[in-house]
Amino acid sequence: MKFSEMPYRRVEDTVLSQLDGLTERFRAAASAEEQEQIYLEAQKLLAEIQTMMSICYIRSTIDTTDVFYEKEQEHNDQLEPLLTEKQLDLAKALCSSPFRKELEKKWGTLLFKNAELSMKGFSPEIISLVQEENALTSRYQKLYASAKIDFDGKVLTVAQLVPYKQSPDRAVRKAAYEAEGGFFDAHREEFDEIFDLLVKNRTEQAKRLGYKNFVELGYIRRMRNCYGPEDVARFRRQVVENLVPLVRKLKEAQAARIGVEKMKFYDDTFQYPDGNATPQGTPEELLAAGRKMYTEMSPETAAFAELLFGDELFDVLAKPGKAPGGYCTSLPAYQSPFIFSNFNGTSDDVDVLTHEAGHAFADYIAAREIPLMDLRNPTMEGCETHSMSMEFLTAPWHHLFFKDQTNKYERSHAEDALIFIPYGSMVDHFQEIVYSNPEMTPEERNQAWMELERQYRPYLDFENLPFYSRGAGWQRQLHIYQYPFYYIDYCLAQSMALQFWMESVKDWDTAWKKYLAFVRKGGTLTFVELAESAGMLSPLADGAMEKITAPAGKWLDTHTL
Repeated sequence: MKFSEMPYRRVEDTVLSQLDGLTERFRAAASAEEQEQIYLEAQKLLAEIQTMMSICYIRSTIDTTDVFYEKEQEHNDQLEPLLTEKQLDLAKALCSSPFRKELEKKWGTLLFKNAELSMKGFSPEIISLVQEENALTSRYQKLYASAKIDFDGKVLTVAQLVPYKQSPDRAVRKAAYEAEGGFFDAHREEFDEIFDLLVKNRTEQAKRLGYKNFVELGYIRRMRNCYGPEDVARFRRQVVENLVPLVRKLKEAQAARIGVEKMKFYDDTFQYPDGNATPQGTPEELLAAGRKMYTEMSPETAAFAELLFGDELFDVLAKPGKAPGGYCTSLPAYQSPFIFSNFNGTSDDVDVLTHEAGHAFADYIAAREIPLMDLRNPTMEGCETHSMSMEFLTAPWHHLFFKDQTNKYERSHAEDALIFIPYGSMVDHFQEIVYSNPEMTPEERNQAWMELERQYRPYLDFENLPFYSRGAGWQRQLHIYQYPFYYIDYCLAQSMALQFWMESVKDWDTAWKKYLAFVRKGGTLTFVELAESAGMLSPLADGAMEKITAPAGKWLDTHTL
């Protein structure tokens, strides 16, 4: 069924009593077999609920001015923590089942470990706070999407400004950043107010649940089931010690390449004197190339592409009123994913067709091969490994998008992968500082961000750019507002993707088989176990980052343009 034809029904409060009834039946069941059937029944109901809520979210982000879906999303923001409460009631019943050992033999122990972890992150007494948190993140998204920036005789969104930020004309690049910064400065008080309220809200949630601060609760909410803050801090130290020096060398080479004496912030994403690699074709031609790529890649991806394009399970063109960013979400009742993005005429458009499609492909496989919805997705570092690795594994088809600029794209994509990890680590470090010190003022937060910039991106000069030079650039990163502590997942996943890439350079077929096996495990293993099962080095291990990034650095040394 095409997405546009999928009916939407509001998820009414009556589902709460339905879930109560299933939990009561589960507790009263006389055998493991009976409990298994009831749990599967609950999974089916939750799949229907998630599908309706996903349809609402997708349509509300495609057009943030749509009043109907805005109101429906407000309803769902209020309902979501109540649903969480009911799901945790079922999780408690599952963990205390007298037939737990039999169920563990059927489903594995991780289902129960995750259920116990999720119970630590919620209590009915924080429902009103979660509802308020949801409303605040929706308010941030709507404010961000409201941007109407006068530039080049046009009125542009933040996403539509990106090509100007990569212009070969340095003055245009600078002006584009100034225009973008002007929007954020004009709404400075509201961006600060929203984040102030979010920090206070999340801190209060943590305190009510008995935690020292939101750092502890944030790790539980992200389902960190095999590592903690100390492991991440060790990873970040390795990034600073082993990767930042390599990135600094890459940036020095970039400065020489584009003919600037010192890298300014508005030079950061401009990589070649004749312009960055850009997709060669219209959005429709890029989508057609994407379909051809996945059709040729493997039998599994061919079937996936047929569903994705046949049912029009994507909305990728930037337009006024559309929410920023990109995502992939699931429509489990239809065994279908959905891809959302904002094409802007840069290489980011192709990254969407590989990154978000990596998520979508994993969702497609899991929906067909893993019966329990609770075990279909690993924790988010595993999910992001699906997507970031797909970006590299699609390399044999990149010429379909870039034609004579393919080599330029390949190099810049490899550089970007390495350059990203320090930035992503900085985002995570910033959040740890903020939630460890929730009383910080907006100015103190901005100062903390600038100090981290000097540690993780010491090669950048922010000059006197509005917004950025005062240390507020973090407010563009929607994850900081909407998905606290998510960003380190990308860094860990990128470290995994670099390993899949190096494997594919040696033997693409072997790399693909390893990747497909990794995807097929879904959420049945922890992140560290998934890495080990694929024969990869866990990025969290001592000394891992030097071993992971050095081969990529050598590849760049030998693949000059």
